[in-house]
Amino acid sequence: MVPVAVTAWAIALLVSFLPGVAGIVIALAVLGVVVVLVARRSSPAVPVFASPSGVPSLGVLSRGPRTLDALARAAPLAIVCLAVAAAIAGAAAATAPARDQAAALAGHAVTAEVSVRSLPSLGADGRLWADADTSRLGPGDDPRPLRVPVRIGIPPDAHAATLGPGTVLRLMAEAKGTDPGERAALVLFAKGAAEQLSRGGPVERLAGDVRAAFIERTQRLPEPGSELLPGLAVGDVRAVSDDLDTAMKASGLSHLTAVSGSNLALVAAAAFGIVALCGGGRVFRITVAVLALAGFVVLVTPQPSVIRAAAMAGVAMAALLLGRPRAGLSVLLLAITVLLLADPRLAAAPGFALSAAATAGLIVLAPPLAAGLGRRLPRPVALAIAVPLSAQLACGPIIALFATQQSLVSVVANLLAEPASPIATILGLLACLAMPVPALADLFAAAAWLPSAWIAQTAVTTAALPLATIETPAGIGSALAVAALSACAFWVIAPHRPLRAGWRAIVGGLGAVVIGTAAGWGIVTGPVSLLQRPADWGIAMCDIGQGDAVLVRSAGRTMLIDTGPDPDPLRRCLDDLGITRLDLLVLTHFDHDHAGASDALVGRADVVLHGPVDTAAHQHQLDRLERGGAQIMDAAAGMTGRLGGADWRVLWPRRDEKVFPPGNDAGVILQVTGGGVPRSLFLADLSAESQGILRRLAHPHDETVVKVAHHGSADQDPQLYADLAPALALISVGEGNDYGHPRVQTLDMLQALRTPILRTDQRGTILVSEGEEGLRVWTERPVPAADGRSTPHPLPTSTARAP
Repeated sequence: MVPVAVTAWAIALLVSFLPGVAGIVIALAVLGVVVVLVARRSSPAVPVFASPSGVPSLGVLSRGPRTLDALARAAPLAIVCLAVAAAIAGAAAATAPARDQAAALAGHAVTAEVSVRSLPSLGADGRLWADADTSRLGPGDDPRPLRVPVRIGIPPDAHAATLGPGTVLRLMAEAKGTDPGERAALVLFAKGAAEQLSRGGPVERLAGDVRAAFIERTQRLPEPGSELLPGLAVGDVRAVSDDLDTAMKASGLSHLTAVSGSNLALVAAAAFGIVALCGGGRVFRITVAVLALAGFVVLVTPQPSVIRAAAMAGVAMAALLLGRPRAGLSVLLLAITVLLLADPRLAAAPGFALSAAATAGLIVLAPPLAAGLGRRLPRPVALAIAVPLSAQLACGPIIALFATQQSLVSVVANLLAEPASPIATILGLLACLAMPVPALADLFAAAAWLPSAWIAQTAVTTAALPLATIETPAGIGSALAVAALSACAFWVIAPHRPLRAGWRAIVGGLGAVVIGTAAGWGIVTGPVSLLQRPADWGIAMCDIGQGDAVLVRSAGRTMLIDTGPDPDPLRRCLDDLGITRLDLLVLTHFDHDHAGASDALVGRADVVLHGPVDTAAHQHQLDRLERGGAQIMDAAAGMTGRLGGADWRVLWPRRDEKVFPPGNDAGVILQVTGGGVPRSLFLADLSAESQGILRRLAHPHDETVVKVAHHGSADQDPQLYADLAPALALISVGEGNDYGHPRVQTLDMLQALRTPILRTDQRGTILVSEGEEGLRVWTERPVPAADGRSTPHPLPTSTARAP
């Protein structure tokens, strides 16, 4: 099965990223089958009268030349591999016309009727995101029939609690194309609320009601255990806060809240064991276990990882029924092949790859690791360590392809948390089954909370350890380095025959190179970087992607203007700069790219100054900050204050602003002067119209540093920037963002003013300080190859401006 599964995965990846080659693959596969059959038929057969016992008998046929003989023996396997390749290419080709029709709708407003097929999750933009299949899709109010997989993002509404597989929605949306290899043919951004046409069939409705009731019951329990419990029991992670999610990822425990093979194996084993205790036969035990698996899959929703695990469990049940319970790797490879035949685009899904790798690690790596550890440790302890270690070694290289953060405490965290996971899962499922008896359901849910709280506390504690994680650049290089380290770790621990001197030199040399490279990278990006970074900065623009997060510091006091969308890069920036407490947090407005990471600052801010609030979700953000000890203040033009030795003043919005609704045009505009901070103006996301009103009312001029409005969008008031005449323009913008920021018009306008520009997408984190000789700047990355627009004038280490 190894060559069959490898062929299946390779061809599935090929036709996923290059759909146009499916026909070529089919033709080559057919040609290959013909060549193999012809070669096999042309091999002459010679009868051999011999047997292993030495007794003359008519045995196997020996074929002429040795090459043809080997080809003849390999022919059946080659034919199977070629047939699998052709079938996968055919499956991809069959879906190509529908996907092409969907791709033609990218960039247009469409109407869609979709059937949801996954549990929704709350995205970074505040929308609920779920996988779905369209039944009708097209422009106008009467879309044509078209079935393709899509990813939908809808605003949270009253139906969110019961939204799940089987739910049929009708929505108006903006369609966006997807990258090659993605399972979804389109991403649909809903415009307004979606209309719920149906909640699906009776089975889907029952499963949705059980999930919703269980989640509602867990919300009565204390945090953070109550946040994890729905994920552990039914795979719903919407209740997990950003802080806990970050801790789970840093500790390597996030896989526990994803329904995987271990969950399904647990359910199947429980059903199998109960029937065995009742005296049922093998066939009856397997039948009940399969039914339990099917019910569990419906309850937790058939997501890709669940489908993979269910397929493997089903094949494993068949192997058990046929009396071959130990064919673990073959079962896994057969399950992978079957799933890729059904949906070739699973091959490009990271979750599917991680799920398969973790299972393969448990099957292949855990036994020798346990044997190696058993030489120094008691066997139960060795086995307990080998299980999470084998999964970590198998998944590490795949994670390094996508993640910039590697956990160094995951083995310890998994060793502590893994025993609690099955207990929480089983008790949570019992709470779901006991829903008709509320008192019993409450009892099971409360009991399940205890192991869930243990897992949550383990994640928080281990994630807070020194060097719990390290930062690495994502990509093939990191994946190869992690793979080499994983192989070395396995070779050191697992029993093996001594290598010859030549091989020992090669392995030792490779290990030394990898370890030396990793150590050098750590030193350069760690201590050396800290030594190069100036300590007297007054303004720090954090590199947090597409969003704003700007620090202002004076006399040991610190202000943060906006948080960006993602807690992780914000935390990294604060940690790198040694910021543990904020004297003032300014939320200019509540768009996700400006306030999305505010939860990461709960308990760390003394005062919160914010723009207009227009939704309950925004008020909830402020309430959480207030519960963390912050004083909440509503910003309005004319407000002033002190930050160390610097003075700050709010220039916008006007109190009780009626012209502009809450959002970009009513964002808080702040001016900071003195105290070692360059005279600066932070323009949030103000549009040209509101910039013009600000210019006429507040008359700002001659600012040394200006944070360009709205990430450098084209919607700017040139006269305002001419009045400001900045010595330095800062643009906080995400690399490769979908909005085209910063726009050419804005860069040209600043170039005409002869203003140097620094952008976070090109330079990373930017530090600015003011000395007697003028401005001094430090950037995380060197000057990129300029195109004449990004930095119109070379920016020296220090830049002075005329009085």
